[in-house]
Amino acid sequence: MGLAFLVWLLTAVILYLTARGPWWFPAPISQHGAEFDKHFTTLLWITGAIFVAAQLLLGYAIVRFKSRGQYATHSEGNNKLELLWTSATAILFIGFALAANGIWASVHLDQATEAALKIDVLAKQFSWNFRYPGPDGKLGRTDVKFINDSTGNPFGLDEKDPAAKDDVISSTIRVPVNTLVELNLRSRDVIHNFFVRELRIKQDLVPGMTIPLRFKAQKEGTYEVPCSELCGLGHHQMRTTLIVMSNEDFTRWLVDEGRKSR
Repeated sequence: MGLAFLVWLLTAVILYLTARGPWWFPAPISQHGAEFDKHFTTLLWITGAIFVAAQLLLGYAIVRFKSRGQYATHSEGNNKLELLWTSATAILFIGFALAANGIWASVHLDQATEAALKIDVLAKQFSWNFRYPGPDGKLGRTDVKFINDSTGNPFGLDEKDPAAKDDVISSTIRVPVNTLVELNLRSRDVIHNFFVRELRIKQDLVPGMTIPLRFKAQKEGTYEVPCSELCGLGHHQMRTTLIVMSNEDFTRWLVDEGRKSR
């Protein structure tokens, strides 16, 4: 009886800590983030109910079948029950994966509109850089032979290209609220990862590839952007911030930075 009580007590403690613990997700700031949370919460309720039922049955089995001095018996199992719970598990797993597929595809596969704000993202050991088209709305030409971190040209902008003269390069990413943003993610050396927990997005940056990532932030504020892929000895310091601004403040910032870069 004591062991059964311990199993039930641990189950109750786990339920309490899950419901009241301080480690839960921060509030989402995007529509797909809210959809991910809803999907996750539904899955958690279902699997949580299965977990509680299993622990209650385990405690019951301990009490019901404990040794009372009788001869030991064994069971050959029940093929029908095993087939039932294996099939139910498979259906649950595949069903939730298919349900989440649409949310994932909207972030990674849907084509952005021409109105989307396009930002180039460059990751390198151990810093982030972001490039915006300036007031002319065009990104300048780049070439690897022009890359020079010491002169503040991590993207390799061709200074002879007129379109490149007002390109804005920043170590933080700033976006206007309620605006579709398309990031073009690149890595210059090893695999890095762009992660914003409030947006519920997490995407690897792979050397030699340009990877699109789309989101629309719906709440102004400042949010951490850490590299969440081990990328070397300085990995712990590779972080920046996402600043979600009003449309007016973002336009003013972009114009001011564009003038500075001329």
